[in-house]
Amino acid sequence: MPSRRTLLGLLAGLPFLGGLAAYAAERRPFYTGPLSDHFDGTRFFDPHGSPPKAFTDLLRWQFGGDRRASWPASWPGPGADRPPPRVDDDSLRLSYVGHASVMLQTRGLNILFDPVWSERVSPVSFAGPKRVNAPGIAFEDLPKIDLVLVSHGHYDHLDVSTLSRLHAAHAPRVITPLGQDLVMKGHDPAIRAEAHDWGARLEVGNGVAVHLAPMRHWSARGLFDRNKALWAAFVLEMAAGHVYHIGDTGYGDGHHFREARRRFGGFRLAILPIGAYEPRWFMRDQHMNPDEAVQVMIDSGARRALAHHWGTVQLTNEGIEEPRDALVQALAARAIDRDRFRALRPGEVWSIGPDEA
Repeated sequence: MPSRRTLLGLLAGLPFLGGLAAYAAERRPFYTGPLSDHFDGTRFFDPHGSPPKAFTDLLRWQFGGDRRASWPASWPGPGADRPPPRVDDDSLRLSYVGHASVMLQTRGLNILFDPVWSERVSPVSFAGPKRVNAPGIAFEDLPKIDLVLVSHGHYDHLDVSTLSRLHAAHAPRVITPLGQDLVMKGHDPAIRAEAHDWGARLEVGNGVAVHLAPMRHWSARGLFDRNKALWAAFVLEMAAGHVYHIGDTGYGDGHHFREARRRFGGFRLAILPIGAYEPRWFMRDQHMNPDEAVQVMIDSGARRALAHHWGTVQLTNEGIEEPRDALVQALAARAIDRDRFRALRPGEVWSIGPDEA
């Protein structure tokens, strides 16, 4: 007999399922536009990817006996960061908020990736995966936020409540892939969301441009809206070296990451997911493991990498510290200094100077 926790996870907690409580999402307008090599007129797809698993596979995972590690109810970070108002030079100041949320300060811009300050990543507030540590920056301690980049629509990346709070406090520009703006504006029409396709290049000021690039993933918020909005990686183009951010991705054959290197000539920093990867038979096509993340660092030509998507909310079967431990092992196996690919805890900061090689 499945536990109450497992049933609630099925109904509300899995960001890629959304749950019955997200029925209202099915009544919102969906993206319409011309056909392309990754849009068939109704749904998006990755020509180099794999379709998401079927519902029967989800049931097999949940009820088939795959061992699920037990996480602590509380695993607090070392303390909250209080960022400066700005970082005006080419330094990169990275503050780990938790799970997929990272703040980057550089060239006078304050940028948030996939911001989530809510307690749960779920379509409902009373059930679903709950964070085991507070955000690494208290919301009230955020400096003026200029730009928000939201990679896709899963609940652990697109948090409409947080986006609404950010708009009320900072009114940032929000850049997201096609169709995700409709999710945001359906919740709060005031959110300054703009949606773009893979290949778009957008000037955001202070000598910085944002590109949207393919990643091997998919998107949904309910039971019937699978892939009706796009997903994307982001490249921040800067004279001192580019930053490559991936919200979620499988590795596949590595095509997208080698292509990113070919197109952009390598990266000063990659921000890469390392968690939510077990069991591999179910997760392989959508979430890479730490060993694959190190390979992405190599494939993309990134000199450094910051890990995210671990240690804050339990989405899958691995233990809370397993991604970090596996990352250390993967780096050692390739003789890469572990300081070049760091896994921070919420509230920790990594500052990279403008002249660091």
